[in-house]
Amino acid sequence: MSTSTQAAPKQKRQPSMMKDGRPRSWTSIIVMVVLVILWSIPTLGLVINSLRSRDDIITSGWWTVFADPFGQGWTGDNYIGVFTGPAQMGVGFMNSVVAAVPATILPIMFAAFAAYAFTFLNFRFKETLFVIIVGVMVVPIQVAFQPMLDLLGPNGIGISGEFVAVWLLHTGFGMPLCVYTLRNYMSTLPYSVVESAKIDGASHYQTFWLLVAPMAMPAIAAFATLQFLWVWNDLLIAKLFLAPSNATMIVQLQQLLGTQGQGKELLSAGAFLSMALPILVFFGLQRFFVRGLTSGSVKG
Repeated sequence: MSTSTQAAPKQKRQPSMMKDGRPRSWTSIIVMVVLVILWSIPTLGLVINSLRSRDDIITSGWWTVFADPFGQGWTGDNYIGVFTGPAQMGVGFMNSVVAAVPATILPIMFAAFAAYAFTFLNFRFKETLFVIIVGVMVVPIQVAFQPMLDLLGPNGIGISGEFVAVWLLHTGFGMPLCVYTLRNYMSTLPYSVVESAKIDGASHYQTFWLLVAPMAMPAIAAFATLQFLWVWNDLLIAKLFLAPSNATMIVQLQQLLGTQGQGKELLSAGAFLSMALPILVFFGLQRFFVRGLTSGSVKG
């Protein structure tokens, strides 16, 4: 008799069960599908209008293409006009990248150091300082525009109109939320790892870069996604603190539609192009975004 035993067949997951063993909620699935469709309708209309002629946009709604898709004046001239016309959206796209990338990296870099200190270091008034930083989040950024214009303008240090002014403002406005998010996430990390590094003689600098930062990468990537989308879609700060030669893509979109309605056919194409890079960033970091928002929400 053979002593080999036949491996037991793997138990198949029932179609009505999720990967973690919980039963599927068809009500939630239906609601989710409906919400996705509702949120996608404006984007679909934007894409369709960006490929229609000016006359078609003015005389009929975008939904009419489904009744007669071959009778429409489809054209790609709108996208050509966005880059070659007076708007110069290509320059605005590069200005948006120059404004958004440093304004995303700087607050995360400083806030990660602060979150490490609030989590793993002991110093006087630590909890008080953290409460003050969290309390700053309730202050609307609009109330700071006038004093910041005075500080950064010609009567102050004179950097208004340059990208560095936008970097400083977004760093200051984004740091409280970043410190709060990263501190909550780092508090869920095993403290024994930090204690072991301390026993082995590692400095705080080495502990942060070699242990804490890699383990906190989901939260860092999650906030990087939010911060990048916020800075990229920002209108007020870019309009008030950047010179016209440094105007971002969002500012150019706001100025694209003239008082008489001219440029209406270019508005949809420009708006869709302004969405392209944020969509790629979001889908590229989506896995980290979900993990970062949920992992630090509950301790235990």
